[in-house]
Amino acid sequence: MIQTQPNQLANLPQRRWSVDEYHRMIAAGILTSSDRVELLEGHIIEMVPQEPPHASTTSSFGNDFVVLFASRAWVRQQLPITIAPNSEPEPNIAVVRIDPNRYRNHHPIPEDVYLLIEVSDSTLNYDRDRKAKVYAKANISEYWVIDVNQRQLLVFREPQGDTYQVEQVLGMDDAIAPFMFPDVVVELASLLS
Repeated sequence: MIQTQPNQLANLPQRRWSVDEYHRMIAAGILTSSDRVELLEGHIIEMVPQEPPHASTTSSFGNDFVVLFASRAWVRQQLPITIAPNSEPEPNIAVVRIDPNRYRNHHPIPEDVYLLIEVSDSTLNYDRDRKAKVYAKANISEYWVIDVNQRQLLVFREPQGDTYQVEQVLGMDDAIAPFMFPDVVVELASLLS
């Protein structure tokens, strides 16, 4: 029997999945709600369990955002967005266009997204690098990464290709207004403390 080392597996051809195939796996019961996974660039990625700081931060931002964006946008927490043809991530928070059908027939697509937020403790590099590339490539205009450990906010704006042209690091003493809602000011002290 030939044994391979994990680093050798990276050199082998890998099967990538489309969003349609991913949905068929869900419909067939191959993937269930107990499978904490998301589709990213054709790969089915297992999501990391949330520690209390991560969960608390997601909940705090999400609850505050529901109030801040009331009747202007919907705030979705840990729900999919579809980036055709081969990504369906589940960002911690997505501020999206209000849909008269409440997204009953489809998940939001990039054109529906005003702002995506990932909360990071153990996944900072993954969220800052790999997810940022996917979101920039999909032309998501604004992406925030909340660094729970350093108590800071990484802001990515102006997507071009698979990178964001503007990156900022904000701390607890700062405030920010989302690009699409300049009158909605988010004070970071109360959310990052």
